[in-house]
Amino acid sequence: MSVIYPLEGGCDCRRVRYRMTSAPMFVHCCHCRWCQRETGASFALNAMIESDRVELLAEVPLLVHTPSHSGRGQLIARCPHCHVAVWSHYSAGPIINFVRVGTLDDPDLLPPDVHIFTESKQPWVVLPPGALAVPEFYVRKEVWPKESLDRLEALGPKIKAYQAARAAAAG
Repeated sequence: MSVIYPLEGGCDCRRVRYRMTSAPMFVHCCHCRWCQRETGASFALNAMIESDRVELLAEVPLLVHTPSHSGRGQLIARCPHCHVAVWSHYSAGPIINFVRVGTLDDPDLLPPDVHIFTESKQPWVVLPPGALAVPEFYVRKEVWPKESLDRLEALGPKIKAYQAARAAAAG
């Protein structure tokens, strides 16, 4: 399927709107119990994309700190009015958005590149034949396309600076 960018999306009340200006680096369908609990669904479908490739078109989402399995937590960007989660920030902080694919105006355009943590998927969830699926996580260099790896590598200095500042602030 050929996708033409940009893609737009937002929350239910349409006060938070965004535009993805390029393809994401990769799309995860995560079946871990944390994602199941957080979404109230069987999995979370997240498109990983550089934050500077996501343009805000309306109100700024509220960042809510939420616990995570890693212990470092995550920031979930939610509409301050209807509270729909539009993306998350994990250990890379505000450098990478994990856009909730279901918030796109046409979520069918971004199917998962990989199903992760399938060892804890709901037993009634049937993955498509031939889908890339791993019990837990994977080695990025073995799965991601080179272009996406290059994009992630280019973010390395920004991510390290963010993580160092966060560690220094913590004490």
